[in-house]
Amino acid sequence: MIEINEKDDEFRGRLKALQVLIVLVILILIARVGYLQIYDGEYYARLADGNRIRIIPTVAPRGTFFDRNKQLLVTNRPGFAVSLLPLTEPISPEVIERVSKLLNVPIEEIQHKIDIHYSFDPIRIKTDVTPDIVTIIEEQKYDYRGVVIEVQPIRNYILKQEGAHTFGYVSEISDAELEDRKDEGYKSGDIIGKFGLERVYDKEIRGVNGGEQVEVDVAGKPVQILGKKEPTPGYDLILTIDKDLQEASEKAVDDILKEIGANAAAAVVLNPQNGEVLAMVSRPAFDPNLFAHGISTRDWNAINTNPYHPMDNKTITGEYPPGSTFKIVTGTAALASGKVTAEEQIYDGGTHWLIPKGNAGGEVLGWLNFHDALAHSDNVYFYELGNRLGADELERYARMFGLGKETGIDLPYESPGLSDWKEYKWEVYGDEFYLSEIMDAAIGQGFNLVTPLQAAMVNGEIAANGKRFKPHLVKQIVTQNGDLIKEFKPELVGELDVDPYIIKLVQDALHEVTITGTAARNFAGFPYEIAGKTGTAENSQGRDHGWFVGYAPFNNPCLSVAVIVEQGGFGASSAVPIGRKILEAAFDIMNKRGPF
Repeated sequence: MIEINEKDDEFRGRLKALQVLIVLVILILIARVGYLQIYDGEYYARLADGNRIRIIPTVAPRGTFFDRNKQLLVTNRPGFAVSLLPLTEPISPEVIERVSKLLNVPIEEIQHKIDIHYSFDPIRIKTDVTPDIVTIIEEQKYDYRGVVIEVQPIRNYILKQEGAHTFGYVSEISDAELEDRKDEGYKSGDIIGKFGLERVYDKEIRGVNGGEQVEVDVAGKPVQILGKKEPTPGYDLILTIDKDLQEASEKAVDDILKEIGANAAAAVVLNPQNGEVLAMVSRPAFDPNLFAHGISTRDWNAINTNPYHPMDNKTITGEYPPGSTFKIVTGTAALASGKVTAEEQIYDGGTHWLIPKGNAGGEVLGWLNFHDALAHSDNVYFYELGNRLGADELERYARMFGLGKETGIDLPYESPGLSDWKEYKWEVYGDEFYLSEIMDAAIGQGFNLVTPLQAAMVNGEIAANGKRFKPHLVKQIVTQNGDLIKEFKPELVGELDVDPYIIKLVQDALHEVTITGTAARNFAGFPYEIAGKTGTAENSQGRDHGWFVGYAPFNNPCLSVAVIVEQGGFGASSAVPIGRKILEAAFDIMNKRGPF
């Protein structure tokens, strides 16, 4: 009997312990529910809403580009993009395969875009699709679950290939760019500026995206729009470019290239009094509209395999021997340093008396002073100036003119050219700089390299009485309503440390070039007074390059022009005809509107 009672007591003890344990568990559960509902209630409510509410972004239109007279250059047009929007579940393999076939986009590419996507934003697969694709997706929604059509602005380059290297182009951000620029707020699928002004001013002109807050059902279909934020367009750019002069310059280059059978050229027109760039041409070119909606493999191969490199902006990246246009620098240096006077006669007997280097074609011009030597581009005279100056002094004046470094123009990938010839030869070849190489540099040959923009700047410094202004392409950044955000004023970045009398001597000699000198035949009958210099640069890869630099009007210059024709032969027969056509167009415009 005693044994039974002990067993009952043990059972009742265990039962009480179990009851206590159950009560404790219930109390813990009640406390946890209370904690979740009261303390963390808002957090879990947001999670619940997140399962049924999505933010669908609306792409902001990029800012418009206008020329200096408010003529449209670059704008936007409406377009459609096909995107994936996995609202409630991943996009099925069957849908991915259908999209791949419909859009002609590889499955691997689509899957990669899905894999790297880390937000609820639409995964953009193809932009600027045709209306028939939009119709198919809209009519067959059941077969394209999770596929949406986005209405988005598509960049529209009105002039097509004209001005392409200046305006640039936009395209979808690459994986590498995304990794580098995540801190700047860019996301996968974003359209960004890749080249030209589109790249340099991307932050200002890209705008702020808007979006819709959409409630979806369990199947992921939109039920209602809960809220909407309109996108904020990007700022507009008012450029220094003159649309009419740009088009005329492009036509001048194309016409002469076709006439002489050349394939590549560059031309720059700027105002030497303030640094405003009025026109820039680089040939061959490309149509930036091809990139705006996703360039095809065929179009990319056509550009990429062109041996004359359409993607290079030759006005700022092309580095060429300046040829006889460099005699402007050599002449200024020799006069300013007292190595020669304007009146001194130097004899040209066909070759220099120290080293047998002579004129092109074996010309013999006899006794020459500075004025006649520059007007007729006499090599022997300038060989002697190089001999008297020496490499150090000639390099010093080249740098004074701003050569050997970037001009600072608001475009990417500018090349510096080359003016530290002695240092370059020692670093590359481990050898000293010889007298023959100094003479070559004095007439713009050898290691001497400039870009067309730098050539226009040197020419412009003489036109502007020694002043050098930073070249720029944007006058103002404004809102869509025209409110001023930023204005770019002329920026003086250098001034020739020479007597104004020396500059006047160079000006008069450059004027003579177009009257009785090397450009006289080309400018015969030209109704306006101008100054200029021809040049022919030796090219080890083929025919010589042709140069022309000039400024106008002679007595009150507002135009500085530089033209180079790759493998165009003599400058007088290739670059000068382009320069004349550009100046003719510029004077026609000025007669209608006044000076630039």
